[in-house]
Amino acid sequence: MVGLQGSGKSTWVAEHLAGTHVVVSKDQWPNARRREARQRRVVAEALAEGASVVVDNTNPSPADRAPFVELARAAGVPARAVHLDVPLGTCLARNDARTGRARVPPVGVFSTRARLTPPSTAEGFAEVLVVRD
Repeated sequence: MVGLQGSGKSTWVAEHLAGTHVVVSKDQWPNARRREARQRRVVAEALAEGASVVVDNTNPSPADRAPFVELARAAGVPARAVHLDVPLGTCLARNDARTGRARVPPVGVFSTRARLTPPSTAEGFAEVLVVRD
């Protein structure tokens, strides 16, 4: 998954992939140290067990996505990207409607937007699906 906070990634995953994929998100471990390393380990273990996996994070840059593309390659499965291309204003409004820890400070959304590079097959993805809201 690729998209800003509030773009609807988790909702899209719940509607389209949750029944067939292991859903892995750093949000599952809000207080853990080394969440990235833990996430990579969980993804690698699920792939080794033959499961289909979806990584439900913002994944804004090729550098953020590269470890997951490599894990898929090592497991011998294609990596696919789903990019939720949603206007910034929509993401900010959705984020503002969140409560508690789910609400990201607006600076976080703007920071992610500054780093966001749409995924491409040049990164090693077998397919890139763009979903617009």
